[in-house]
Amino acid sequence: MSRTLQIDLGLNGAFLTRRWEEPDNWMRLTAETGFGWHEFCGDVLDPFFSGNKTYQFQTAAAIRAAAARHKVNICDIYTGVATHRFHGLSHSHEAVRARMRDWIIECMDLALAIGTNRIGGHWDAFSVEVLADKARYAECKARTVAQFRELAQIAKLKGLAAIYNEQMYIPSEMPWTIAEAYEFLEAANRETDGVPVYLTVDTGHMAGMAYGAKGEDLDYRAWLRNFAPVSEIVHVQQTTRDSSRHWPFTRETNQKGHVSIQEVLDAIRHGHETWSKNPLANVMKPVERTLLIAEIIPGSTCTEERLLAELTESSEYLRRFVPAQGLNWTFE
Repeated sequence: MSRTLQIDLGLNGAFLTRRWEEPDNWMRLTAETGFGWHEFCGDVLDPFFSGNKTYQFQTAAAIRAAAARHKVNICDIYTGVATHRFHGLSHSHEAVRARMRDWIIECMDLALAIGTNRIGGHWDAFSVEVLADKARYAECKARTVAQFRELAQIAKLKGLAAIYNEQMYIPSEMPWTIAEAYEFLEAANRETDGVPVYLTVDTGHMAGMAYGAKGEDLDYRAWLRNFAPVSEIVHVQQTTRDSSRHWPFTRETNQKGHVSIQEVLDAIRHGHETWSKNPLANVMKPVERTLLIAEIIPGSTCTEERLLAELTESSEYLRRFVPAQGLNWTFE
């Protein structure tokens, strides 16, 4: 039986952080720079730090109205920098783990309020102490997976459709290798009654050579060949091989960076064409839509004028590969 994969482009809202505060501008700028999908950034409306619940849900309603007004689709809420500052779900103390679970659950409610049914990001970082102890490390990994399974059940009860976990490039943030990603996805999704836990692949997160990563773990194309069928979101950024720079796709950065959008698409196609041979095919269903989300994070000294010009140039460049109507691929 044939199946169809839809591919389109979107923009991560991290570019808004500490710059624009009005929901209409968040959606207007997304549309004006040429993107039809918006991945909402948790740093822009944080469940813990952005005012009280009254403000948060009033703002969520304003976001939803602005998205409709500017004809922007909100695909998900994704964590920003804030949750990366904590050990979160992998902390050795239950009180810390519980607090991060609270953040995630409250974020689920905000997602539904702004008009999306998916959340994603990264909520854990194994400590140096844990990484140095094999027994504690194994226990921590198992405990983190168990929490994802619990959160997937909560998400389903709330009416969400999926949770995303982002692959990273340091040992403290699981998964950071292809083998660990397979291990995580199988453990999180096997015989579960929760929503699917998908992987987010980022084209700049193959920079783990300082910690000993090598071979295909350093190749964004290999990650996509393995995991594109279980990735509704692929973060695209222009970058160098040794760092996750979150550059835009401009004439200047494309000359310095190594990320090829054509190779991204080729790897996604290969992953779907070979899905029946993928070990995860026994555990998960392939996704029906993948969005290439431009995750462009400007430095603090980048002016707003320059930032918006770079976002517009990036969308024009990316549209050379993914047209305005998107791509629709059929697989047998």
